[in-house]
Amino acid sequence: MSMADKIFVDMCRDILENGTSTEGEKVRPHWEDGTPAYTIKKFGVVNRYDLSKEFPLITLRRTALKSATDEMLWIWQQKSNNIHDLHSHVWDEWADENGSIGKAYGYQLGVKHQYKEGMMDQVDRVIYDLKNNPFSRRILTNIYVHEDLHEMNLYPCAYSMTFNVTQKKGEDKLTLNAILNQRSQDVLAANNWNVVQYAVLVHMLAQVCDMNAGELVHVIADAHIYDRHIPVIKELIAREQYPAPTFHLNPEIRDFYKFTRNDVSVENYVTGEQIINIPIAI
Repeated sequence: MSMADKIFVDMCRDILENGTSTEGEKVRPHWEDGTPAYTIKKFGVVNRYDLSKEFPLITLRRTALKSATDEMLWIWQQKSNNIHDLHSHVWDEWADENGSIGKAYGYQLGVKHQYKEGMMDQVDRVIYDLKNNPFSRRILTNIYVHEDLHEMNLYPCAYSMTFNVTQKKGEDKLTLNAILNQRSQDVLAANNWNVVQYAVLVHMLAQVCDMNAGELVHVIADAHIYDRHIPVIKELIAREQYPAPTFHLNPEIRDFYKFTRNDVSVENYVTGEQIINIPIAI
């Protein structure tokens, strides 16, 4: 069965059985009807996905691979902070009348900085180092910029990626690994969505830098299940699990900026019934 399913189910059970509740506390999120959105939470959840063995799409319900990839490319490739550049509507709640989410996410990745090698933004710096100095321990991005927080309509949740390259015995190509740091996560709405996005990113960067995709480590400071999501989660993790699908990335693309959402696909993706109308805390 899918390893991603096992990781997801184990995490959810641990949160439900061993987590702490925020009920009665002063919390920022609320439901559309104005009711406070309480959670059961676990601190410091760490999940590991070996991308060389399996692509981490859960089969308990379908995760929209192309839509998740589209949002990742909106941030990492287009470096956009305007929802009019995005095909989905996941950011509509946080956009202003012009479609901007402020100086968040893609905006921060597009800011150019002075390095010894010249002016580069954070994405170009990562690609430069992976190609020219792959064993550096300084290959990372950070979009949690404190001086700009007051101009962000939502503080970044997934805020940092750290890349690390290894040489496996017996392999000619290097292996690209990464750590995704996330300060907060709505487990039902966003967990596999984020995992899939950054798994695709690792595959894409590995391909354009002539490496193999290795491990993705996902670190979540506050992994939580909202009160109105608890019955849905309990039903979801009790479902039948299926084998992981086979992931394909267009092998012709060698420039990160040429990838589109149509360059990713999966075969044999069998899933449980989709869950619709999930209430989202805002």
